[in-house]
Amino acid sequence: MWKWRLTAAGINLLLGIPAVVPLFLIWYYLANGPLADAGLTSREPTENDGMTLWLVIVVPVVAVFGIIWWLANDWVRPRVSLAPGTYWTAGAVLTLWPVWAAIVTSVA
Repeated sequence: MWKWRLTAAGINLLLGIPAVVPLFLIWYYLANGPLADAGLTSREPTENDGMTLWLVIVVPVVAVFGIIWWLANDWVRPRVSLAPGTYWTAGAVLTLWPVWAAIVTSVA
């Protein structure tokens, strides 16, 4: 049972590396769109193509990553003796770990 837990942790940590791209695209869209409209961020001064173009890029990238992440975890999930809520929460946290590490090391 422990080898499947390690497999699940490894899959989610490895998927966290390419997760940097969709998460950055989501942040970029939000920072230049809705959050800038609300006055919480400032727009990129050279961003003058409109946000529709970004939706055309962001939605497919996030959808493909989400499908890959879900399929990988859906394959491992029945083999791990954890409650579904615990498993999916741990999977999401482990996937976000490399992104968090990249942010922390880039600030330092």
